[in-house]
Amino acid sequence: MARKGKCMASSLDKLKALTSKLEEKLEKKEKKVEKVSTNVLNDTPKKEIVKEKKPVKAKETEKKESIKKVAPARKKVNTASTDVIREENIHRVKTLYEKLKIFEKSPDFSNIFVYKAMNLSGIGLKEDDFGEVREGKYIQIIAITYEPDKNGKKKAKNISLGYFGKAETLESGLKNEIIEFVLRWRYEKAFQNLEHYKDLIARVEVPSDTLF
Repeated sequence: MARKGKCMASSLDKLKALTSKLEEKLEKKEKKVEKVSTNVLNDTPKKEIVKEKKPVKAKETEKKESIKKVAPARKKVNTASTDVIREENIHRVKTLYEKLKIFEKSPDFSNIFVYKAMNLSGIGLKEDDFGEVREGKYIQIIAITYEPDKNGKKKAKNISLGYFGKAETLESGLKNEIIEFVLRWRYEKAFQNLEHYKDLIARVEVPSDTLF
């Protein structure tokens, strides 16, 4: 029993670190992007600045032009690295989608991210109760969507995407895969939400030297 407890704890620790590891990858990529951007700025030719004394307004314009040249490079590197992480994450989500038989309730994988949110019933996902099963509860993956009622007012609707029996009978390996599926779904959904807000920002008039 002691050995089994250690294995479960070890597996749970690995799963708990999943989100932070993915974010660490993003952070490392961001640092690389910062380094590339700095190098590009340092390598900008300065002959014209040294030879000619330009009015203050002209110098400010030149500085903005330099930032514009760096910004596309930053965006290109960052987008490429992000795409790789997302592709790997979605691939794992699809593997778990099939393994956990989520397709029985949501047959089209391309629609799996249409849901507004995803929760887990019967297992804690907060920092203080992460991975803890709640005795007497039934384990379910719950998708949340909003649908209009008879008055046209949108109301939250819970949809069960997977039912896995009582918490007491849940095998540790299956529990970890269920948690991983929910976490990885949320991770991709976060990317999609960011894209949504970037699209909205693009519709607003913003300074040309902003990041996006």
